[in-house]
Amino acid sequence: MTAEEIFLKFSADKLEQLHGRIQDCLTRLTPEQVWTRNSENENAVGNLVLHLSGNVRQWIGSGVAGLPDNRQRDAEFDARAGVSPRELSEILRTTVANAAGIIREVPAARLTERIRPQGHDVTVLEAIAHVVEHFSQHTGQIMLLTKMLTGQDLGYYRHLRGSGLAAGVRLP
Repeated sequence: MTAEEIFLKFSADKLEQLHGRIQDCLTRLTPEQVWTRNSENENAVGNLVLHLSGNVRQWIGSGVAGLPDNRQRDAEFDARAGVSPRELSEILRTTVANAAGIIREVPAARLTERIRPQGHDVTVLEAIAHVVEHFSQHTGQIMLLTKMLTGQDLGYYRHLRGSGLAAGVRLP
């Protein structure tokens, strides 16, 4: 595989992996927990899922694939309820499946092409990297919120416990 092919495969695979973690979190939360906020300056899990879906559609669907951009970003954060965990799950599933398919089909020659998602002048490669990074950051927030709301260990790294993989590592 070329470096370009490795980048595209990794990016699509990483989105799907992170998507799986969000899906797991949504199954652990009640509808009330999905929309819980401690204050108005915080986002609920529901807002983060709507936001990720909008961002991925805008940057990958519209920016990379040239689909129409009909994103209403403010609505992603203004929502306070009304969308069930099951509906959020389906919105995100469809969005990530479409985006991963688009990313996997990007010809290597397009990676240096300039596009303007959300008014930013970036290459296709930069747009894909941005989406994966952005998705990762908000997945971490969703995981933390899920842990806080449920009191559960999500278990994603349980396989590393007692493995000795950290042997000899000194923390400051």
